Amino acid sequence: QAYAFRQLVAHLRDTSDQTQNIDVMAAAGMCRNCVAKWYHRGLAHAGVADPSYDDALVAVYGEPYASWKTKHQRKATPEQLAAFERTKPFHAKHPPVS
Repeated sequence: QAYAFRQLVAHLRDTSDQTQNIDVMAAAGMCRNCVAKWYHRGLAHAGVADPSYDDALVAVYGEPYASWKTKHQRKATPEQLAAFERTKPFHAKHPPVS
């Protein structure tokens, strides 16, 4: 399981410049942020006291999210926004971490 997670994260990092989160979300119903949310929830489930979502974002993005966005995220096109809206019923759901 850990190997699969590391490979997924490595692939998402390696494609940061070619694949925008909105495209991944429209195609797969999940994106890098979803993986960070699952990782965050997993930390809580594993008993980590007060897990940090920011730390989960760094685990997925390889750097603070704000830095990643500045380097890699472009403004969504009307086509990307339409695809995102069209696929919303299939997007991953994220219950809050308790």
